[in-house]
Amino acid sequence: MANNKSAKKRILQTAVRTERNKYYRTKIKNITKAVRSAVEAGDKVKADEAFKVANKELHKYVSKGIMKKTTVARKVSRLHKLVNAIEAA
Repeated sequence: MANNKSAKKRILQTAVRTERNKYYRTKIKNITKAVRSAVEAGDKVKADEAFKVANKELHKYVSKGIMKKTTVARKVSRLHKLVNAIEAA
């Protein structure tokens, strides 16, 4: 257990950050899952809509400093490739 004031503060800060990170991690998973499920269903219109939402939200996280630019670029690229694969099939 923490013995001094700064250690207690760090414990509280860690708890707050952990909760925030869980929230964003879940949100990112749900956003990408929506695109992937629409692609698996073969619904091009729904996949396009879900991709637009995912693209916007993920890039918003870059501007907020939650995710790195390259990570988002990679995720968006992979999702876009999946959505485009519906047309080819």
